[in-house]
Amino acid sequence: MKILGQFVDIENKGGFSAEVIVENGKILSINKKEHNVKNYILPGFVDAHIHIESSMLVPSEFARLAVLHGTVATISDPHEIANVLGKQGVYYMIENGKKVPLKFHFGAPSCVPATSFETAGAVIDSEDIKELLANDDINYLAEMMNYPGVLFDDDEVLKKIAWAKHFNKPVDGHAPGLRGKDAKKYISVGISTDHECFSYDEAKEKLSYGMKILIREGSAAKNFEALINLLPKHYENMMFCSDDKHPDDLIVGHINQLCARAIAKGIDVFKVLQSACINPVKHYNMNVGLLNIGDDADFIVVEDLNDFKVLQTYINGELVAENGQSFVKSVPFEKPNNFNVSLKSVEDFKVTATSGNVRVIEALDGELITNEIHASAVIKDGNLTSDIENDILKMTVVNRYQDAQPSIAFIKNFGLKKGAIASSVAHDCHNIVVVGTSDEEICNAVNLIIKNKGGVCAVNGEKQKNLALPVAGIMSDKNGWETGKAYQEIDAMAKELGCTLRAPFMSLSFMALLVIPDLKLSDKGLFSGNKFEFVDLQL
Repeated sequence: MKILGQFVDIENKGGFSAEVIVENGKILSINKKEHNVKNYILPGFVDAHIHIESSMLVPSEFARLAVLHGTVATISDPHEIANVLGKQGVYYMIENGKKVPLKFHFGAPSCVPATSFETAGAVIDSEDIKELLANDDINYLAEMMNYPGVLFDDDEVLKKIAWAKHFNKPVDGHAPGLRGKDAKKYISVGISTDHECFSYDEAKEKLSYGMKILIREGSAAKNFEALINLLPKHYENMMFCSDDKHPDDLIVGHINQLCARAIAKGIDVFKVLQSACINPVKHYNMNVGLLNIGDDADFIVVEDLNDFKVLQTYINGELVAENGQSFVKSVPFEKPNNFNVSLKSVEDFKVTATSGNVRVIEALDGELITNEIHASAVIKDGNLTSDIENDILKMTVVNRYQDAQPSIAFIKNFGLKKGAIASSVAHDCHNIVVVGTSDEEICNAVNLIIKNKGGVCAVNGEKQKNLALPVAGIMSDKNGWETGKAYQEIDAMAKELGCTLRAPFMSLSFMALLVIPDLKLSDKGLFSGNKFEFVDLQL
């Protein structure tokens, strides 16, 4: 097979008119050859950190969309399904991913459960980590979210890191806001990356300590603008990632979008492409070709080096996408799950008022971090209720693994004027998380999720829109286009109900993520990430 185009030599910062010869899935030769083809040939894009589950698609269906945007490989943390199904979930992702050409590189989830302050469906301890890392299909130790465990020399945490070193596999970090001597200690144990920096100064400091920084731009957490100005100087130690990408966003674009945005800011194209194509492959020792002779033929053809419109995507020499058409075929897959909770009643969500003031989670659009604020309580018939006028709404997290009393909190900035929204995609344990304007609407939303054994929904009286997620309660059994369309309709309904957030359900999913400060809600209660302890709802 011969491909003509302008060859982009990223590492040598040059290029030339070329003919690329592919044989048996490998780059046989790259020959300088004059021709009139203006398209550009370059290595494929790599998402340096993503939870495939957050696309609400199984890996094989994720691949069908991702290749359209020139993505040939991912560094994938199966942490979400591991919290539901344990090691079985990790192996499920690996085996499903093998059925399609895209090169998934899965990690061993380091924090299952993420904390002891919530109920998960499984536990992965250091012996399990040893088993996983010994597997050639596991490429790294996934994000070490338990940074307090690192700082306080927790034996189990250090054993997990030690096994990664034993098997000579990288360790990913996750330490939002960690600075100074604490950051130095965290990095010193061998943790090599962080995708959680939300400020320029934080990322710059961690780079100075030898850490590699990922610029994250997902469906909820968006740190591109805060960090991109570091890339011109530090491009050798930076990568791009999405972390969490909902299906409607994945239909539109992937890492190619971040490259186009970086170029629009005037950043050198070779520095941008090194971050997007080269650095992840080298850092994680990925089995992904970099357009060198003898490499796997993993490359893309783009229209230009400004917008990165992808014309063709090749993986192992196979044309997997061309001009907006994906040639990756759907494959059959099983639907393992772990949903063991009974339907709820309205009474389950009532909270007797004992004070006139409450702690409130302040959600921040586009951020995973939240603030703690205090507000006057609205009390009706002796119970705490949503304050719709001031946008302080009742929130609940319901244990999906066993019957238990729902936990209750209040949250600001969701903006709902009526109805409720709910999801069983709730990082990291994937219990049911709901925000609503009344106990009745909250109950209806919760029960709709339970009946479907997982999903996302918006309800308002008799009107409801629902996307069932029967694979572990977090992934669809439909293709990406169907899933994306259904998700768009639910997202639109949430905004019709008054939600002002750009990505209501992605933001909702992180309101139970205890390892990101400050105030969050687990199925066991209201939790302060700064204090790392439960706090009272009523003041």
